[in-house]
Formats: sequence, structure tokens, C-alpha cells
Amino acid sequence: MHEKARLGILASLVARPEGLLFSELRDLCALTDGNLNRHLKVLEEAGLIEIWKGYRHNRPQTLVRMTAVGRQRFTEYLTELDRVVTDAMRRAQETREAAAPDAAGLNISPRLGLAPG
Repeated sequence: MHEKARLGILASLVARPEGLLFSELRDLCALTDGNLNRHLKVLEEAGLIEIWKGYRHNRPQTLVRMTAVGRQRFTEYLTELDRVVTDAMRRAQETREAAAPDAAGLNISPRLGLAPG
């Protein structure tokens, strides 16, 4: 799911419960037909999407829709990703604060009789 194209496909589908036509999904994700088809097969095998092939006005149509399992797993993935990003940002802030001159005792302004900052 974390692969960029698959993430884009799932993000596009989660917003459209009724599904998207293959051509709409291809254009939204800026993928070639072959590349999109390859990713869709992987997602379908994982049970994250459903693919219907049929005809409309005598023209072949392919509809792609996220499954209930796919929606749940995508939501769980986003929750975990949010937790990881939030944790990384917190740690980065702590590192910046710990590296600040005052925290390391390197601010010599008070020793020189100067105002901080």
C-alpha cells in the first residue's frame, strides 16, 4: 500500500465510494494503462479493490471500487502514518531544542553582560 502509485490509487478511490472508471483513475493518478493495470491487479489480489468489466453504449468499461476491507485497511494505514509523522516531528523539535545554545550552556551573552538573543 505504501508504494506511491498504489497510495495515489487508493486515495483517489476512498473519496469515490461509487468507484471510478479505469480512464478516470488513470488520468487522476497520471499513470499509463499498463502501469495502472499492474497496480490494480496487486490491489485486487490483496482484497483492497474490486474490478468490474462490462459494456456501456456498446463500449467496454472497467469500473474500479474500493472494498470495505480496503477502506478499513487504508484508514488504518493513514492513522499509523499520521502517528509516525507526528512522532518524527516531535523528535525533530526535541533535537532542535536540545541543540540550541542555551540548552547546551553555550550562550555566552549573560557572561558578557549582554541581553539574551
